[in-house]
Amino acid sequence: MWATKNRQKIISKQLKPLLLSHIKENSIKKEIFIDCMNCVEDHIHILLSLSIDQTISKVMQLIKGESSFWVNQQNIIKDKFEWQDEYIGLSVSESAIDKVRAYIKNQEQHHSKKTFEQEYQEFLTAHGFLASNLAKAE
Repeated sequence: MWATKNRQKIISKQLKPLLLSHIKENSIKKEIFIDCMNCVEDHIHILLSLSIDQTISKVMQLIKGESSFWVNQQNIIKDKFEWQDEYIGLSVSESAIDKVRAYIKNQEQHHSKKTFEQEYQEFLTAHGFLASNLAKAE
């Protein structure tokens, strides 16, 4: 999961299908297996599998860098398209994959009740990424 730069709401209804399609096509070429993905105006969720020779940082570089370059080359939007530098990458157990797929597929419904900022903070807290949680763990 990662957001647009400064969490700008720049993924329009027109851009969304083009962006998702391009990410999928580019990922196939780069041998990145995407199980499912979805985005809303300011962020994206992707469920993917890493091969033995892939790292999450390299895959994020390939997906994020290439997709923002592509959007800007196509002049699809008037502003410069950028992703934020950070991302959250978590492993998912086999037993939770269907739940994660459903969560990703229902992003529009989910974000009608909760902002990205709320979701992001919940992910950080739930998975121990906040400094206050890390300090408690020590």
